[in-house]
Amino acid sequence: MALAGTLRAAPPLAQPETGPTPNVAPEVAEAGKDVVHQLNSAFTRVFELVAPSVVIIEVTKKSEANENPTLDDLFFQNQPDKSPRHNPGSSQPVQSEGSGFLVREDGFIFTNHHVLEGAERIDVKLKDGREFQAKLIGTDEKTDVAVIKIDANNLPVAQTGDSDAVRVGQFAFAIGAPFRLDYTFTYGVISGKGRSKLLATGGYSISDYLQTDASINPGNSGGPLCDIDGRVVGMNTLINGLNRGLGFAIPINLANEIGQQLIAGQRIIRPWLGIRIETLGDDASIRDLFKGLDKGVVVRTIEADAPAYKSDLRPFDVITQVDGAPVSTDTQLQREILKKKIGQNVDLTVWRKGQTLKIPIIAGELPGEIDRASNPTAPVPQKPEDMNKFGLQVQDLTKEVAERLQLNVEQGVIVTDVADDSLASAQGVEREDVITEVDGKPITNAASFRDAILKADPRKGILLYLDRKGSKTFAVLKAPTG
Repeated sequence: MALAGTLRAAPPLAQPETGPTPNVAPEVAEAGKDVVHQLNSAFTRVFELVAPSVVIIEVTKKSEANENPTLDDLFFQNQPDKSPRHNPGSSQPVQSEGSGFLVREDGFIFTNHHVLEGAERIDVKLKDGREFQAKLIGTDEKTDVAVIKIDANNLPVAQTGDSDAVRVGQFAFAIGAPFRLDYTFTYGVISGKGRSKLLATGGYSISDYLQTDASINPGNSGGPLCDIDGRVVGMNTLINGLNRGLGFAIPINLANEIGQQLIAGQRIIRPWLGIRIETLGDDASIRDLFKGLDKGVVVRTIEADAPAYKSDLRPFDVITQVDGAPVSTDTQLQREILKKKIGQNVDLTVWRKGQTLKIPIIAGELPGEIDRASNPTAPVPQKPEDMNKFGLQVQDLTKEVAERLQLNVEQGVIVTDVADDSLASAQGVEREDVITEVDGKPITNAASFRDAILKADPRKGILLYLDRKGSKTFAVLKAPTG
């Protein structure tokens, strides 16, 4: 029996229309591979060009239980793999490794000062397996540059580039011996230029470092940082922890300038004014005291017997120009001074309490060490004047006290005590400082100091001029707001 109607199959669900999967044209794919292969070849070529000129340096030094930390120690913390091969409490010789690179065919090698510091024996291994004992030619602690030499000839020499022409973002390659693994090659980019204040030596920082994210580890110190053409643009020197992408290299232009002087047997001399400085605005607590001035460099301290000490320059002055060249940061000021010659007259344009002054200073030679000798402590025969409000105790500066403490200052009050966690302590006032002025007013005794303090407004900031064992400096006592 036929059914009244016929059953029909439901039509299939409509499928979304899709076109054919797009394919990369063969010629485009091949071109992409070619680019990758070319980049790969360029990277390997850098290693092949540079590695033969890189040396592994092994340093043997006496073991000292209280040995001072090296730069690597300062930047690496709690990294057992970097420990020198010795027991810290033993008298066995210490052995540590670093890197370097050949700069002349007759065996001169650039490396870091801190790699060689305290070395009794220096051994060098070349890429071809040859080993030599090296002799120290010279070092410069302030730039961390050193030169050693091995007795050999016709050696492969690293080609140097122009670090001034380096651009942020360009490829960078590091070669060295991290963790005693010979000839490790890493790459990254130049991630910054002009990095300063990474390591100050005696209050005097020289290098404007190149920053890179190429992996740099202990043992890389002294090794080359190269560009894509295999030219050395920097000498690896500092690292800030493992795998943080923060490595630093001395610009090769600076390293070469110092290195060539060391090779020539010349003593490294630098011009010096004898001032400690900071960029205006770095210390927010005193910024309001420089109203009407936007840029400049604040004179924090004038060293005892330094060239600036013999001039009319004063702490709290703001230097705005050096021989007519504007300076707005402490780094700029230092660069301008480094261009000068020993004995050359340097004209500073200075802002002082709203007035513009011209102050000439004759540049001196930067000493190897800036004395910070402690003077003997004198008994305090007088009753100190207690300024509990600021955490200070002072007394009259008598002739007897000045002679006993070997102070070359005739009037003021001497700080006999600074309370812990006080406003004076926070501003760096120290025991045995001599306060000579308060807000520009001369201080002759404890009574005049007390009167000046009572009249001053700590909300705006009280400016103290200090004589600190011959150096001139200042402190600002400013009550916290809020």
